[in-house]
Amino acid sequence: MEKKEEKLYWRRLDNSAKIFPISAGKKYSTVFRLSAILKEKVDKNILEKAVNLTLEDYKSFKVRMKAGFFWYYLEYNPKKVIVEEEKDYPCQYINPKTNNNYLFKITYFDTKINIDIFHSLTDGNNGNTFFKEIIYNYLELKHPEEFKAERKSRKIEYDTEDSYVKNYDRKAKSNASTKKAYVLKGKKIGFGAVSAIHELIELEDLKKESKKYGATVTQYLTAVLIYSIYEENYKKNKVHKPIKVCIPVNLKKYFPSKTISNFFSYITVEVEMEKEKLTTFDKIVEFVKKDFQKKLSEEEIIKTMSANVRLGNNPFIKVIPLGLKKLLVRLSYIEIRKYTTTTYSNIGRVGIIGKYQDYIDYFLMLIAPEPVEKIKCSSCTFENKVAFTFTSILNDNKIEKRFYEFLKQKGIKVEIESNGVLDDISKEIK
Repeated sequence: MEKKEEKLYWRRLDNSAKIFPISAGKKYSTVFRLSAILKEKVDKNILEKAVNLTLEDYKSFKVRMKAGFFWYYLEYNPKKVIVEEEKDYPCQYINPKTNNNYLFKITYFDTKINIDIFHSLTDGNNGNTFFKEIIYNYLELKHPEEFKAERKSRKIEYDTEDSYVKNYDRKAKSNASTKKAYVLKGKKIGFGAVSAIHELIELEDLKKESKKYGATVTQYLTAVLIYSIYEENYKKNKVHKPIKVCIPVNLKKYFPSKTISNFFSYITVEVEMEKEKLTTFDKIVEFVKKDFQKKLSEEEIIKTMSANVRLGNNPFIKVIPLGLKKLLVRLSYIEIRKYTTTTYSNIGRVGIIGKYQDYIDYFLMLIAPEPVEKIKCSSCTFENKVAFTFTSILNDNKIEKRFYEFLKQKGIKVEIESNGVLDDISKEIK
């Protein structure tokens, strides 16, 4: 029987989450995926038990979305989570009607466990916290003797506050660029297909090469991505718009917060190739380093975050009925997206404790491509492996190949995996 407080449970969407259900649909799913590749086949029944056990500690994920008069909101979901074998492309729109109204979807295939999460529920870093707990519980249930001492020894602390509203500066003004970005050119795959290409990079090799340029791993990979786009897509299409890469930023590095809701901002690396004469990799990486240092200052981060909070709290926007909000946002959304060429999200190291590491090969993160941002990129690190993933709706993998070939030329060890939507890149490059 449901507890009375669970029946009454509801909460507002955080400031970032408000826009996602208004704009989301099959073309703009605003879904990201986290995957764990284990060293043994997945047991569906144990996975179901692990998910339900995790939801006992993370009740903020046991919710469904409801439409209010002005905004959507979240309330307690009494239904069971559906766990099924993976059969769709990654990061697809999550249809509440076929998913028992949950805002996340659990699937598995062979040795892989996936969680697809609608961005209104949480962001990549907080989603990773929830997903890791599912993996811990799964391994404990699968190997009870091995993890007898570890069970329930982990301390779980979080809240669901809107950390945006708590931390924003009403006076801070954004310096966001008003220039439209270069949009990737090329024929689309069609039929709703999404190509996923994973480049598994040796971390020590990558760190060593990044250090030669005085760059962080994220800065170095951002520069390689820009260079690959420039060589394989930009140069062949005579345009003069800047290549603009959106980089999500974990705001918990800047503000004290235990929220499990969204709490991220972003910086946009804007590269004017001809104007700045950034036609070689060395020049690109130097530009990226300086741009990161400038835009990742606390002052700049507060400006960007505060501008977004002010928009969500605008009195005029607040009083527009939800139906009209949806119409206005969807009419403007494609235009808004034209200010970014691509997105690259790096959630960093996936820290797994103790003996659990022995059962895991690596992790993946994927984000949904869109009609304008036709390629999106993401990465995460586990042990000595960085998994850099391209999700794409373009009908070629030239950018992915150039990225791979560049790293190999630098002496960095890279392996390729693909979902095979396009010609199997892993076979072509061997």
